[in-house]
Amino acid sequence: MALAWRNVRKAFYMETSLGILHLCPPSSLGASWISVPRLTLHTKPSMPSCDFSPERYQSLPYSRVLEIHKENLSPVQTAYFQKPLLLHQGHMEWLFDSEGNRYLDFFSGIVTVSVGHCHPKVTAVAQKQMDRLWHTSSVFFHPSMHEYADKLSALLPEPLKVIFLVNSGSEANDLAMMMARAYSNHTDIISFRGAYHGCSPYTLGLTNVGIYKTQLPSGMGCQSTMCPDIFRGPWGGSYCRDSPVQTVRKCSCSPGPNGQGGRVECHPHITDCDLCMFAADCCQAKEQYIEQFKETLNTSVAKSIAGFFAEPIQGVNGVVQYPKEFLKEAFALVRERGGVCIADEVQTGFGRLGSHFWGFQSHDVLPDIVTMAKGIGNGFPMAAVVTTPEIAKSLAKCLHHFSTFGGNPLACAIGSAVLEVIKEENLQKNSQEVGTYMLLKFAKLRDEFDIIGDVRGKGLMMGIEMVQDKMSRQPLPKTEVNQIHEDCKDMGLLVGRGGNFSQTFRIAPPMCITKLEVDFAFEVFRAALIQHMERRAK
Repeated sequence: MALAWRNVRKAFYMETSLGILHLCPPSSLGASWISVPRLTLHTKPSMPSCDFSPERYQSLPYSRVLEIHKENLSPVQTAYFQKPLLLHQGHMEWLFDSEGNRYLDFFSGIVTVSVGHCHPKVTAVAQKQMDRLWHTSSVFFHPSMHEYADKLSALLPEPLKVIFLVNSGSEANDLAMMMARAYSNHTDIISFRGAYHGCSPYTLGLTNVGIYKTQLPSGMGCQSTMCPDIFRGPWGGSYCRDSPVQTVRKCSCSPGPNGQGGRVECHPHITDCDLCMFAADCCQAKEQYIEQFKETLNTSVAKSIAGFFAEPIQGVNGVVQYPKEFLKEAFALVRERGGVCIADEVQTGFGRLGSHFWGFQSHDVLPDIVTMAKGIGNGFPMAAVVTTPEIAKSLAKCLHHFSTFGGNPLACAIGSAVLEVIKEENLQKNSQEVGTYMLLKFAKLRDEFDIIGDVRGKGLMMGIEMVQDKMSRQPLPKTEVNQIHEDCKDMGLLVGRGGNFSQTFRIAPPMCITKLEVDFAFEVFRAALIQHMERRAK
């Protein structure tokens, strides 16, 4: 039924794009048809239709929510917006607040809702399992855990076949750190600057985003290395990354036969085609960043190390991508030092990047350990560490590992349903097709506005980095980024934030998103930028 309705909406949109007819966003009383004129620069973009009406909000008054939050919850300010949203209900790519307003969710609860809010199949499976068995620790067997382990292991290459089920990304990365040290009998672990691998006392050593660092002792034995950031780092250019959209920086690669860098660009935004000459092995930026990685190995860690953590694409740091082939060379250098290589797939896994099910596959590498969370349970607290039999056995010799809620029946039933939905609804393919469409479309804004320095990403994981101007690449002041963020929300679009200066908009919608909704998000974001430029002019 849901898929059939999406096709009907596309047919309607063909007419509405001509400015003839629009379906108004549903109010609490339902949707209605009205005739409206074509959009102008100052017209609020018309929100695509939705076949779902939320329940009427009947819980705590907003004022009471604020009081409780101030008195009883963490004082750390994490909520977006001057007036934080009080969300009430969700349906696929949509969220509804306590006042009945509808929002297009382009951040998925921090890249967590993979197949859609309250997806009917996942919800039904969860309800069925709740009626049968909520919980029993892994001291007893139950079929949902073993069924899930069988399904998940089938999606990973040999020899990554041993699964440890836990509850969060931080817990998964904690365990992966212990595995690396147990297997190698060494201590030092390397991670990128700008990396986010968790906020537990152990993983804080791996996390290298300023606001998450603490003056208290934590994360001993962890060393940071330069992030090979093609846009903001010292090296990089227009031929370096695995993305439909390349940076506008002049490429630092050695000139090819056409004098335009290591590859031939045949499209202003796309460089991945059969006509392109010279593979990434001539990328000068990659070579420079590898030299920095070697410098870390030679100066900041012991001669033998425990391992190296890397996100295939950095999430919290603003969807930062590395030069092609960088991870392959870095993994080889780590293994030469006796270390293991850990791929943190918490944000990049489960088909979100489109071209592959796992982000590490897009780098043509095979990790020794893979950690995963967030999209694994579509928002349900669930995570996993997958490794080789040898590494798993080395952990078992030194630690009686146990997780009370890891692998509980409800989590595993939901995890299995998520995997089935991804396959049945071709969501990896949708991530590839709609994600590429989204990246190419938003790249046009970079060409139009000088305050957009970079548009990057892969599949349904995109970063839009805001700058004062393209020449300096200095971050746009936080107050200005905040206002653009607020304007998007006021027009019905929710996006995330990232980067060391909170200067990058992070876009990662549920994988069920359509091109129609990408068009709406584009119009909203463009309208917010126009409003911002008008404010600047005044």
